[in-house]
Amino acid sequence: MGTMNRMRENTGVILWILVISFGGLWVLQDSGVFDTMGTDPLGKVIVVDGEVITREEYNQQLEFQLEQIRQATNATVEPERLEFERERAFNTLVNDRLRQHEMDRLGITVSNREIQELIVGDRPHAVILANFSDESGQVDRSLLQSVIDAPEQEGTWIQIEEYIRQDRRREKFDEAVSATVRISDADVHEEWTQEAQGASAEFFFLRYADVPDSAVAFTDRDIRRYYDDHRDDYMRERLYSVELASASKLPSQEDTAAVFNELERLRDGFVLAEEDSAYLASVGSESPWSEAFLGPADLDGALAEALFESNEPIVPGLVAGPVIVRNTVQLVKILETRDAEETNVRARHILIQAQEGNAEEESEARSKIREVQQRLNSGESFGDLAGELSDDPGSGSRRGDLGWFGEGTMVPAFQDAAFDGRAGQVVGPIQTQFGFHLIETTARASVEVKLARLAVTLDASVATLNALTEMLEDLRYFSEETGDFAGEAARRSIGLQSMDMEAGQVAIPGLGVSHALAKFLEGADEGDISPIIELNDVAIMAHVVSVREEGVQPLEEVEYIVRPQALLEKKKAYQRTRMEDAYAEGGFDGLVQALAQQPRAIDRLSYYDPVVSGLGRDLIFAGTVFGLGEGEDSGVVEGANAVFVVRTTALSSPSPLDEDDMNSRRANMLSDRENHVTNQWIAFLRETSEVEDLRTDLLPQRQ
Repeated sequence: MGTMNRMRENTGVILWILVISFGGLWVLQDSGVFDTMGTDPLGKVIVVDGEVITREEYNQQLEFQLEQIRQATNATVEPERLEFERERAFNTLVNDRLRQHEMDRLGITVSNREIQELIVGDRPHAVILANFSDESGQVDRSLLQSVIDAPEQEGTWIQIEEYIRQDRRREKFDEAVSATVRISDADVHEEWTQEAQGASAEFFFLRYADVPDSAVAFTDRDIRRYYDDHRDDYMRERLYSVELASASKLPSQEDTAAVFNELERLRDGFVLAEEDSAYLASVGSESPWSEAFLGPADLDGALAEALFESNEPIVPGLVAGPVIVRNTVQLVKILETRDAEETNVRARHILIQAQEGNAEEESEARSKIREVQQRLNSGESFGDLAGELSDDPGSGSRRGDLGWFGEGTMVPAFQDAAFDGRAGQVVGPIQTQFGFHLIETTARASVEVKLARLAVTLDASVATLNALTEMLEDLRYFSEETGDFAGEAARRSIGLQSMDMEAGQVAIPGLGVSHALAKFLEGADEGDISPIIELNDVAIMAHVVSVREEGVQPLEEVEYIVRPQALLEKKKAYQRTRMEDAYAEGGFDGLVQALAQQPRAIDRLSYYDPVVSGLGRDLIFAGTVFGLGEGEDSGVVEGANAVFVVRTTALSSPSPLDEDDMNSRRANMLSDRENHVTNQWIAFLRETSEVEDLRTDLLPQRQ
């Protein structure tokens, strides 16, 4: 009765349940619900083969996607992700319209009788099952009929019927696509054979990289010849030379201080709160409530340090902070403690690399690590020496710090030393497969804590962002007045980068990703200046210095690429000639004497792991081996990294598939191939259709 009352009281509620449950604004578009929402005064933003998609539809699709992200991440949508979602909304709407047009062309329809069966028949539609099932999972027929008969639900039911009609229509379209796909037993066996078949082989090879430059005659004519033969490789899109002015969107010192002050204002209330979850909800804490017990290795490094490395005892009631944790500032209160199942430690190390088993490298590394010990014993700082000498670039930049970790995280010898050492004691040298380590355990903890977190987002304030906007707008105004973008940026101490960007390029080296910049450049001419474009951490403004049309890049621009490629081609020819001459003398067996080398052997080669010692990853080699019969050799073959001759010595046949495996593999292959065919179909429709993009939402908007 409760369900029926809710449905009667909230006209249209079922339809919105459909949107949430089945994930796609096409539910609303196809059902005609936009007819009840009013028309968009801004009009069309996309036109697909003459059919208009309104701004209302576009904004609704975008908002649907953004809400899914917010619910999944419990966070705002950053500018770069927002731009990506705008493009996804555009493509979703275009593809949906193309599918609709194709269904019209194919004459795919759904009769009223089919709709009736999907609502009240023996096999009801999923939305009927989802909203009208009883505790046993069967449709409550009386509830369903009572809602159907309710006069106040008539308009909603018309829309639900239309949704079911369109859903079944799309299902028929997918079935039509699926009907073109077949997976035979031979297809299944072929995939299984490629996956499971192994081979053994022996081979000779001559690597291209082993040829010294002086061994081949190489002139500018070779570079020109290679360039002429591969001109298509040096095609470029329209190229824009731009100057990018950028200003940080990170919080200012004043913004950070304001957040710290706000937390200090809330501290007393947080300390005294008896119902912590209610208090955090009342002040709008950004950190979700959790009942979990956590050790230091489970926490952000700064937070673990504040709790587990302070002089305060780790007891319920202790409040630590404020601490900056990613994009928030947090106060944390310990609610409960308990003994941990395993100890966590924090350690730092100095690594001198040496390949295990290489006596020369090991001897040299031992000598270096002893020198480091002597410098430590003479009073030099562990952190300074780690930054200067450690071969571990990650921890070296942090003065050797590895953070907190638990048992099983490090290799055994390292773990034993770190967990056995006293705090402040330097242990070592300890040898692992990475080399020799000096290890200092800096802290340890054997308790876990349950926390309440009072978190405030650390964002740039409105005042900071307004000042940034004003600064960039002034840059644009005065640059247009003076024609000196770089000079005006320098006068305002705004950072400037010069770079070339191809048409359609969305990645901005060193800054981020922007579809907005790519869209601005589409129609830009020399001298144009973009509006302000937001990325996640910076706001940018682009000045177009010059524009070069698409075409083949001249040799002088790409010679630094062409030269090594042309030289490699000469080295390939050199090694191929050597191998062909040697093979011609005595075939495969004669290569031992002709090349003065013994054949290499590989015991287990597969299509899915075509890595060969001496050759690296080489699909040509793997394909050659599996294309030979046992005892056959390949003759001279030019591979990815070397010219080789290979003899297949054994081929292992995979075990036969039973019926269940056959059916499972067939289903997976069928699904993959159906998706591939559908995607190809949509891609073809996109290529042969006329799509106008009339959107004006170039710039990201803060959420």
